[in-house]
Amino acid sequence: MANTLLTMKNIAREALPILANNLLMPNLIHQDYSDAFVGQGDTIQIKKPPIFTANDFDTEISVQDAAFEGVDVKMDKLADVSVEITSKELALSMEDFAAQVMEPMAVALAEKINKEGLELAKEIPYYSGTAGTTPDDLDDFSDIRKGLNNNGAPLTNRRAVWDVDADAKFTQLASLVKVADSGTTRALREGEVGRVFGLDNYYSQHVYEHTAGGATAATSPKVNGAVAAGAYQMAIDASSMTGALKKGDLMTIAGKTYVVTEDTADASTNAIAVVKFYPAAPEGGIANDAVITFVSADSVRNMGFHKNAFAFVTRALPLPSDAQAYVVSFNGITLRVVRSYDISTKKEIMSMDVLYGFKTVYPELAQVRLG
Repeated sequence: MANTLLTMKNIAREALPILANNLLMPNLIHQDYSDAFVGQGDTIQIKKPPIFTANDFDTEISVQDAAFEGVDVKMDKLADVSVEITSKELALSMEDFAAQVMEPMAVALAEKINKEGLELAKEIPYYSGTAGTTPDDLDDFSDIRKGLNNNGAPLTNRRAVWDVDADAKFTQLASLVKVADSGTTRALREGEVGRVFGLDNYYSQHVYEHTAGGATAATSPKVNGAVAAGAYQMAIDASSMTGALKKGDLMTIAGKTYVVTEDTADASTNAIAVVKFYPAAPEGGIANDAVITFVSADSVRNMGFHKNAFAFVTRALPLPSDAQAYVVSFNGITLRVVRSYDISTKKEIMSMDVLYGFKTVYPELAQVRLG
């Protein structure tokens, strides 16, 4: 007799809260959801959350534009977990099915989404700390706070995510371990380091780890040709480099920090490398022969940020016409569950999938702390 409880509707509704509870990065940043159906690879436009400035009032108010600016997001991520379902599993109660099948599937989806969300750190040019040195003191928090303050980040909704090594160091800090000193019983809860210097701090096993490109500390290549103010591209003398630069490589020129936004051609075969970077060249441009200092060691990219620095965007996937399926959405998360029979393998298959995209909206509202 068929188990009438294990419908796609019931499974989807039970699985979505499990997925949502295991998500970290999407729950810390701006979310954008619509029930409009789109396909993988489609580019959609979302409303960019506005940032306003408080001004002194003298004799007349300064009116700011409240219109929401549009920003394009490519829906290029489709996380999928598909498993074979036997008659034994189909005969389980909903509670047992959730524990044995549904929860592991939802957790696997969440881990993939968390990992890709934390990879946004490779798009942030603002950094402090030393590559290869694990954060271990209060100055790691205060330096992030300082960077956010310098860039005008709002004081509310500030978060930070640290790797497990940094978390282990922080648990040894007396100022965080002593609840009386930290002033909150939330400190050192599972998955949460606590609130420090205006940052709500979390840890994750999926903090982005960057493998540096072909610039070494000994090369210090130079800019080849003056770069105009506002430009996002420059040529550099790459003859002494050992390979291509990679998206996410960090560099400093004349005291300003930049991030490489695209992989370059292999510098070992090109004396001149064309490098795309962010932010734009400052007023006055970048001088010819300016020395470039790269973060040439591999690094962990711990990150502090304001909620609006990034966006997590989900859209509903269409329902297949030849299978049992259901789409459910709640609180900015959309999940599709599909069950079908594969005649070629004579197996029953159940899939859970999520269509989504991440977008760096305001890079200035994020700070990397190297580890």
